[in-house]
Amino acid sequence: MLITRHAEAAAVLSDTRYVPPPVRQDGAEGTLAWLRARVSRFSAGETHARRRHELTGLLAGLDPAGLRSAAGALTRQRGGDWRGVPTAVLGAALGVQDTGAVPAAAAGYLSGEESPQADAAVAELLKLAGVPVITLLLQAHSATEGLIETALRHAAPGQDIDELLRETLSQDPPLRATRRLDTHTGDEVTIDLVAVNRDPDAFDPARGHVPHLTFGHGVRPCPAPAHALALAAGVLEGLLK
Repeated sequence: MLITRHAEAAAVLSDTRYVPPPVRQDGAEGTLAWLRARVSRFSAGETHARRRHELTGLLAGLDPAGLRSAAGALTRQRGGDWRGVPTAVLGAALGVQDTGAVPAAAAGYLSGEESPQADAAVAELLKLAGVPVITLLLQAHSATEGLIETALRHAAPGQDIDELLRETLSQDPPLRATRRLDTHTGDEVTIDLVAVNRDPDAFDPARGHVPHLTFGHGVRPCPAPAHALALAAGVLEGLLK
């Protein structure tokens, strides 16, 4: 079933009967499949709650304003070569100085597409950090870099960076859809995030726009929206100001 209305999407995301489609649990230790079976994004119930709590605990010690400043400084230092800046800055804040293996590991993180290169990259990262930290680094690469790339396509001279990010998240989100499995019926539900974010019936006059669902909603919201936005804003400031 495809969902394109904001209210229906919010209801699904708030209902515990809908969970992420299961990932395989039999991957060899240290591989991408093994990692995906151990992260909060692809788990449900108490397991998801425990793993998410680990992530929020790590993030609680990080100052978004500091991440923003560091991302801007590193972008300028690299002469505008911003690829890898979000993971480098986040990695340094989490005690990981070498994030070179992140892109290869992230290549199949969301899709589940496995490869020897991804497995080798996961193995390298496991020498440097535990699963929760690796999770945050892969998210920073897969989601935050996607947000920056999309925002740059919409940037206008003199535009406020925070407003640019808000509009990008609402109108042209880097993640176009999210899927859930109905545990009562076994049916898969796909939420079209572009459509639900533009649903005119959800317009909120007090906020001046439709509240976007790009960072999730309900029982599984993104654990790090402030940190992701800070990293993205810092990079854009380093590029555009």
